[in-house]
Amino acid sequence: MPFPLVSGHLSLDLVNTEVVKRGIRQNLLISEGELVDWINTMQNAGNLFNGQFDIESVLADGLYPVLVLRQFLRSGFEKIAEGEQVSDDWLSYLENLNKRAPFTYKLISNKLVPIPVGHPVDAIISLVAFDALQLHASGDLKNLRRCNNPDCVLLFMDTSDRRKWCSMKICGNRTKVARHQKRQEEKQSK
Repeated sequence: MPFPLVSGHLSLDLVNTEVVKRGIRQNLLISEGELVDWINTMQNAGNLFNGQFDIESVLADGLYPVLVLRQFLRSGFEKIAEGEQVSDDWLSYLENLNKRAPFTYKLISNKLVPIPVGHPVDAIISLVAFDALQLHASGDLKNLRRCNNPDCVLLFMDTSDRRKWCSMKICGNRTKVARHQKRQEEKQSK
């Protein structure tokens, strides 16, 4: 299953590797191969860059720590999406993750890119934590929303203050089709 890229941010796209399909929550990162697929997807989307860390070294023991971080981020992001504040401990935890693989910087494609220095697993975790901290520091998390579909667990950024769905393709269109079918059924029953 392709990864839903509805947020444009590394940390949110990691959280969004859990989806609901046919009413059942599914983990899209079950194996190391799927973790590599997600990393490659993030690189293709421009959220990660080749050369930021060694992907092959992440395979050995990276899946579990990434899943732990995903769950930690989800708990904080869901609070924020509900209008609550995250605790200072939540932010401190993310800051401590960055200490495990602090950054140097390199110009890649005319962008100044953070390059974590440390074990590759710590590197990917540091990049995700850094993204979440940047979202918090910039105030962009005030635009964090949950999809209006009560069965959907995806989070997204709403800068227009009008967006209701994680994606029109994923949930918005389903809702419109369901409403249309209901209207058609009502017309036929009259």
